[in-house]
Amino acid sequence: MKNSLLLFIFLTASTLVFTQQQKITLEEIWGGKFSTKGLQELRSMNDGQHYSILNLDKATGVSSIEKYAYETLESTTTILSSSPENGVPYFSSYTFSKDESVILLATEIEKIYRHSRRGIYYVYDTSAKTIIKISDNKIMAPQLSPDGSKVAYVFENDLYLFDLLSGATTRITEDGRANAIINGVTDWVYEEEFGFVRAFDWNSDGTRIAFLRFDERAVPEFSMDIYGEGLYPSQNRFKYPKAGEENSKVTLHLYGLENASLKEVPLPEAYYIPRLLWKQNPDELSVQTLNRAQNHLRMYTVEAPDGVVSLLLEERDEAYIDITNDLTFLEDDSFIWTSEQDGYNHIYHYKPETSIRKQLTSGPWEVTSYYGYDPKKKAIFYQSTENGSINRDVYRIGINGKNKRKLTEEVGTHSAAFSTDFSYFINTYSSVETPYRYTLHRATDGLKMKDIRDNSSVAELLKNYKTSPKEFSTININGYDLNMWMIKPADFDPGKKYPLFLFQYSGPGSQQVANRWWGSNDYWHQMLAQEGIVVACVDGRGTGYKGRDFKKMTYKELGKYEVEDQISVGKKLSEYSWIDEDRTGIWGWSYGGFMSSNCILQGNDTFELAIAVAPVTSWRFYDTVYTERYMSTPQENPNGYDDNSPLTYPSMLKGDYLLIHGSGDDNVHVQNTMRMIEELVQANKQFDWAIYPDKSHGISGGNTRLQLYSKMTSFIKNKL
Repeated sequence: MKNSLLLFIFLTASTLVFTQQQKITLEEIWGGKFSTKGLQELRSMNDGQHYSILNLDKATGVSSIEKYAYETLESTTTILSSSPENGVPYFSSYTFSKDESVILLATEIEKIYRHSRRGIYYVYDTSAKTIIKISDNKIMAPQLSPDGSKVAYVFENDLYLFDLLSGATTRITEDGRANAIINGVTDWVYEEEFGFVRAFDWNSDGTRIAFLRFDERAVPEFSMDIYGEGLYPSQNRFKYPKAGEENSKVTLHLYGLENASLKEVPLPEAYYIPRLLWKQNPDELSVQTLNRAQNHLRMYTVEAPDGVVSLLLEERDEAYIDITNDLTFLEDDSFIWTSEQDGYNHIYHYKPETSIRKQLTSGPWEVTSYYGYDPKKKAIFYQSTENGSINRDVYRIGINGKNKRKLTEEVGTHSAAFSTDFSYFINTYSSVETPYRYTLHRATDGLKMKDIRDNSSVAELLKNYKTSPKEFSTININGYDLNMWMIKPADFDPGKKYPLFLFQYSGPGSQQVANRWWGSNDYWHQMLAQEGIVVACVDGRGTGYKGRDFKKMTYKELGKYEVEDQISVGKKLSEYSWIDEDRTGIWGWSYGGFMSSNCILQGNDTFELAIAVAPVTSWRFYDTVYTERYMSTPQENPNGYDDNSPLTYPSMLKGDYLLIHGSGDDNVHVQNTMRMIEELVQANKQFDWAIYPDKSHGISGGNTRLQLYSKMTSFIKNKL
């Protein structure tokens, strides 16, 4: 009996040791084993006391919208559920009308580019319990009128209006044509770089629609072969303006519903029109414009009845101005706005009629999200880096700039979703040690009222695996204290030598060193650490959340200071006694691939290995809006483009280099990698490469990510 008990204890202990030493596998990462759960399409209801959530049950093919009470977090009713009985098909997204009387439902959605989609849409009347299909065609960007009686949408580049009461459809524009004229939705480059698709908007009383028209006939056309599964490939042809080339000519138009009037509104010096927003006054529209250099922003007021245009706000910058959605018009049509004019992104209150501009937040930190304004309490809510650039907290402050209060507590990353009346907010919190956690808080003081959902099961699951802490610190490089994280092997021994593998992105305003929960790459980096590799990441000059000057010092020189910093990081970390200076690698995706390519070439005495996934290899190949914002045009800045391009340095390759790209990448074209390949071939350099047929910039779908990361893992283990 005693021997049996000892054997049981031994086996139990052995099992515990074994389970604690489990290794993360690629199959687990890309099979979703470590996935976290969130709240699907949460919408605050008009009363401010309830919210709705979309539930998707793919197993049963049923989707539903559930209504919950903030105070109890309990479901009070099912607003709508798909079923054959009520004629409501399975839907994947929903939008309420302003008065919540009708719901716009999205079905049969197909992706076009990063943000754009087309699909079959329905409108459900919550009182009559009736459902109407808007069109038999797959349409884009539908938007309900404020009273829910009409829907505006785009089909085949023209703007349409559907009347729910009469069932009549009105075609507002007539000239839409593929790769020529677009009405009401954006062209490729606006979608990608200004971050929006629907380029029309209803005024507050539903009597007018403002929209943009894109004339892209002069824009050069780009084509991609689509290999598919058929006997012959097809081609995807679309207008893509590369740096220095022609952009779409964009114009502003107004449509009046009462008399079906349509007119163009001329705007002075409007090379780009990146934002439209109606004021509280239904006759006044705000329009933001940029010059081509993107360093001069103007916001105009357009008087809709007569088309008179007047200047509302103007900003200039020596480098560039970032476009945001941080704009709220108050009841008196004064407005809240964010700007970097004092060197950091902060909140301002403008009163145009008195020319008063009041700065509401200030300090050597950044406002990272503007959540909105509560007119009853005269309070503004925002997220910022006041607790350090790698952390995020939620705050409230008065419209007078006083009575600031921090509403979140734990160190890490907090983000808020406020109720419509700003009584409550649902806080999403995570840190490098805590998976995503959702809690309900009181908006006045941040008091936590209830727990909603956490992902503690993921944290518990990881206790069975051989993982290491992600250690945060700073490292002084080229005169700057840069944020860094590092993952060491779990059985780290400072008496041993380890290879070093750097990860970075480094693009303007970006951030990779952040105190938040793990993404897929973090699990992969843990897996590499299990194999005895030290993995580190440093955000160099040009990255975000440390002020305007730090971010914009790379202006006109993308790839110069960032590459200098990563090479210096590799050298400095290689001085550590436990780093093998002869085994240093670096990898990145997109901008990060541009960086890793430059590093192994220009830093060939520092890096022995590099992986570049979907890299830019010349900014001459990339789009106008992004590239010219940071680099000006190739005609104005040829040296900035060529001196920092990997295509300039193929003869410098000494280490092991893996190039990866998707042939269907509409963003960073495979042309970048093909040109890099040709330059390396002509320099008689050996390297490895892989092309993923028809895969976009994300290189995903089916087993693609698993195969891709398997390839990269093998390359690292064999070469580093």
